[in-house]
Amino acid sequence: MIAEEQPQNLRTLLEHLAQAGEPGEPITIESMLEATGHRSFGALLLVPGLLVFSPLSGIPGLPSFFAVMVGLIALQLLMGRKHFWLPRWLLGRCASRGKYDRAIAFLKRPARLVDRMLRHRLTFLTEGIAVYFNAVVCLLIAATMPPLELIPFGNSIAGAALSFLGLGMMARDGALVLVALLFLVVLAYLVSRIWM
Repeated sequence: MIAEEQPQNLRTLLEHLAQAGEPGEPITIESMLEATGHRSFGALLLVPGLLVFSPLSGIPGLPSFFAVMVGLIALQLLMGRKHFWLPRWLLGRCASRGKYDRAIAFLKRPARLVDRMLRHRLTFLTEGIAVYFNAVVCLLIAATMPPLELIPFGNSIAGAALSFLGLGMMARDGALVLVALLFLVVLAYLVSRIWM
């Protein structure tokens, strides 16, 4: 299913994701992106963010895999691309349908509460030159993800940071961008503790 309209809130995005791929078949990154739309920077960040925030972050190597995806998207945004390209080896990666469906169900529980908090506010943090700043923030978050695999579920914080940033961009809510920046500070602290 290819998304005909760009999701504007978390519940709608999760509904699109729940319909991705074929029932009973493994779910690929490509089918997730087809379900949510390839052109929305916020949605493209939110998909890996939510999956890393979910219990799937405990799968070894998965956060680093999504870090590569986020890094590629952020770099293309910095280069001024409007449509994002991802390599075939990345798009073809898949997860079991059962684990994926459980992750989506886990994320649907807080979605209604999160959506009630969304507002168009501090929109200057989600448009214009701020989009490029947010792309740099994405690169910094992605850089923390491989070392955080050393801490069990440590990447859930990185997933939360990407989720807040992606949702803020998607819903034009700059307050969520500020929350993502706070998470980035926590991530920097955790990475510094690993290397000390």
